[in-house]
Amino acid sequence: MSGAFAGRAALVTGGAKGIGAAIVRALACEGARAVFIDRDATAGAELSRETGAAFAEADVADYPALQHIVGAHGPFDTLVNNAGVDQHAFFTETKPDDWGRLVGINLGSVFGTTHLVLPGMQRAEFGRIINIASEAARLGSRGGSVYAAAKAGVIGFTKSIARENARYAITANVVAPGPIDTPMLQHAVAEGGARLLDAMRGMTLLRRLGTPEEVAAAVLFLASREAGFITGETLGVSGGMGIGGV
Repeated sequence: MSGAFAGRAALVTGGAKGIGAAIVRALACEGARAVFIDRDATAGAELSRETGAAFAEADVADYPALQHIVGAHGPFDTLVNNAGVDQHAFFTETKPDDWGRLVGINLGSVFGTTHLVLPGMQRAEFGRIINIASEAARLGSRGGSVYAAAKAGVIGFTKSIARENARYAITANVVAPGPIDTPMLQHAVAEGGARLLDAMRGMTLLRRLGTPEEVAAAVLFLASREAGFITGETLGVSGGMGIGGV
């Protein structure tokens, strides 16, 4: 622990498991006062006991709930929008209700937290916003069209926020993971079998899955003061997936 984030306050969505939990651990380890939001009360309580981070049980698509959390725990100088949900189905097999749920969680929640946290960052004239998208946003996703569209929206939104808030010394960037060994991926593998897992590994140049800790390391860097000249960018943490095959 270096204490590099001592005195910093961070809000993380979808923080109870997987990539989100790794981000919460990394921020807490570096001395940040971390608050994380998730719907999984059991996992959230366990991680809170482990790290000392504050846990708020809520649906990230519920703006009034987000408003209450930010009011109770803010202001924040660091925001990590990690919450996400996927649905593995061809577009013609999906329904309008599915679209609303996927867009609401993957993109709408980013609108909500950013809208609530930005005023405090502007007043302080400092802030770091890191939004977790996906390489699917840049490459498309067979069987995940709505998810890919929502995550592409995250990238466009982040660039716009970077433009609007540069004068306040607030940076906004995206981390785009590839196949990462998380509970969400393991659920997909359980449905698709070993062939799907091999296919996911094969999509990367490094021929392996990434780890949540590798994504958290990228987030920690972008949240640091040392990354103050980086804004509006999308950083792929995907083992080379974004540049094509060998």
